[in-house]
Amino acid sequence: MTVVPLTLWLSLAVEVRPEFQPVEDDPDLRRVLLIGDSISVGYTLPVRELMAGRANVHRAPENCGPTTRGLERIDVWLGDGSWDVIHFNWGLHDLKMDENGEHQVPIEDYEANLERLVVRLERTGAELIWATTTPVPLDVEGPARDPGDVIRYNDTAEAIMRAHRIPIDDLYEFALPQLKQIQRPQNVHFTPEGSRVLARQVVASIEQALAAR
Repeated sequence: MTVVPLTLWLSLAVEVRPEFQPVEDDPDLRRVLLIGDSISVGYTLPVRELMAGRANVHRAPENCGPTTRGLERIDVWLGDGSWDVIHFNWGLHDLKMDENGEHQVPIEDYEANLERLVVRLERTGAELIWATTTPVPLDVEGPARDPGDVIRYNDTAEAIMRAHRIPIDDLYEFALPQLKQIQRPQNVHFTPEGSRVLARQVVASIEQALAAR
């Protein structure tokens, strides 16, 4: 297995932070890759901690942004090693709106891009897990996002995953009833404890995929 040089990993990172640092594999453990935006960055370290001694948990060394960035960077993130499980998500950036109400990635383009990304991920031979996009508050600060768009984009993604028979880690439904306890006020991001709560759900989905492999 080819090891990605440390300098390459660090050059890809927006900033040097522990979530983006390379992981030295234990050859006796299987390899897991997390792909996603800042929500997944938040749960990366808790997932690693919870899976210590059971799996090598890597993540793409940057915020994976919208599907357009995914198409540009997916080969770099996958590297040339093998993966046992890939837990992935795009959507929160795709549905972001500009001052004219235009989405960063319109839903029809999101659908086409995500289909291409799934086909690419399937070529790895890994067990794939799709994570739904987490809820957006009504009074969210920062970039404009419509809470209803999260449902629409998630529905679009779900149809693709069902067609490809990819298991879904429904973080949206998991987080929704407990948002006041785990999400930052007027923010799409989660508190540190909220990220740990999400991590436990993510680990459960990964463990199920590893057991099936």
